[in-house]
Amino acid sequence: MTEVSDFSNVDRELDDTILSFADIQAELNLRRAKDALRDIVENLDLTAQERTGLEPEIGGLETMLDKLERACVQIAVFGMVGRGKSSVLNALLGQNVFETGPTHGVTRTTTIGQWDVGDGIDDDDDLPDGLRPATLRLSPVIYRLSQVELIDTPGIDEVDGETRELLARRVAQQADLILFVVAGDITKVEYAALSQLREAGKPMLLVFNKIDQYPDADRLAIYHKIRDDRVRELLSPDEIVMAAASPLTAQAVRRPDGSMGVKMTRSLPQVEDLKLKILEILDREGKSLVALNTMLCAGDINEQLVLRKMEIREDAANRIIWNGVMTKAVAIALNPLTVIDLLSGAVIDVVMILTLSKVYGIAMTEAGAVELLQKIAISMGGITAGELLANFGLSSLKGLLGLATPATGGLALGPYVSVAVTQAAIAGVSCYGIGQVTKAYLANGASWGDEGPKAVVSKILASLDEDSILNRIKDELRAKLNLGSVEKQQSH
Repeated sequence: MTEVSDFSNVDRELDDTILSFADIQAELNLRRAKDALRDIVENLDLTAQERTGLEPEIGGLETMLDKLERACVQIAVFGMVGRGKSSVLNALLGQNVFETGPTHGVTRTTTIGQWDVGDGIDDDDDLPDGLRPATLRLSPVIYRLSQVELIDTPGIDEVDGETRELLARRVAQQADLILFVVAGDITKVEYAALSQLREAGKPMLLVFNKIDQYPDADRLAIYHKIRDDRVRELLSPDEIVMAAASPLTAQAVRRPDGSMGVKMTRSLPQVEDLKLKILEILDREGKSLVALNTMLCAGDINEQLVLRKMEIREDAANRIIWNGVMTKAVAIALNPLTVIDLLSGAVIDVVMILTLSKVYGIAMTEAGAVELLQKIAISMGGITAGELLANFGLSSLKGLLGLATPATGGLALGPYVSVAVTQAAIAGVSCYGIGQVTKAYLANGASWGDEGPKAVVSKILASLDEDSILNRIKDELRAKLNLGSVEKQQSH
């Protein structure tokens, strides 16, 4: 007898050691997740303007961080109306927190309840540890590991299905464990919803509820049909649990006339198997579940934030680039002196680069902007060289035509305008290219990425429709300078 007792003690000590190592690893996972998410939240790098409209996403990240801080496991329940979703949760809680009812639309929004996972579990102190279920022996661990929130959702067949579907997707994304409740053989709608939720990649339990409404033979037949046929490709047998969350019991009653009748009354819930299955999952991987699922969800939200942030910044950057293009084009069109053309064009390019750096939150000095402009100009090669030659040649011609205009009685004004617009358009195309390359450089965190500046420039320039840009610059320049009326007068 002593030998058996010694072996039991050794087994128990070994179990405790394994559990302590698992608990330490789970705690490390949770702490890593907290640090990573806290870093994301504290370094969002969003301006006040960029935060506008992104409040739900930012709030989502903060909610995820709070969930990690509390080590909170979230269990969400799904199912069709009338399957007893809310009753299952009330039975787990041991109190009526979730609204129940037989008609559509009872659960209109998600509802959250706190579950004290030790409540309602019969832990017989008279049983020796070796005969007590492992989940019950370990239940104190759960208090250390996490809080548990139960989340009720609207029925998957509710009205306004698109909204419900979006809601279900969001809840399923955030949940750490999913309960899918059925009350008999699975319908096509239920199977489709179950398949969709399975794609979320979360632990899932299929709860066959209302088993009290079936004779034993029918109940087992339905269970085997579900297990071996309906969901064989989606769930393992261990992930299917039977329950009676709000069972009805027939009770004999005497009617006023003295005859006997039957009255259906509610009896105690039969959800012990479901509780134990949930506790088993939480004991085994509660913290790791929270860490993994929270980081997956936060990663998705952060990706949306970054994408939205870059879209907003790109829109602002494109406006700055086009303003720079038109400013440079107008300055060059109106200026007849070659040297001033070149200097003013370079100044406008530098100012554009500095303005773009502010949009992307990159600190840059004037010297840094000039250096970046030089790198881009060298990488752009033929385009910047062509701009210089065109500016020299066209500026000289424009100067001669300007001087000749009074002597020719204004006849040289038309050619002067044409040369000025062409010169300005060429400069504008160059400015546009410089702006696009700068934008790509800054959006990449002020680096060229895995490729050198020439490779980045080549890709961007190859994507530019220069003819379209050239025509757009000419059209907007004529409109801005009211050159159309001048050319019209010259034609007469």
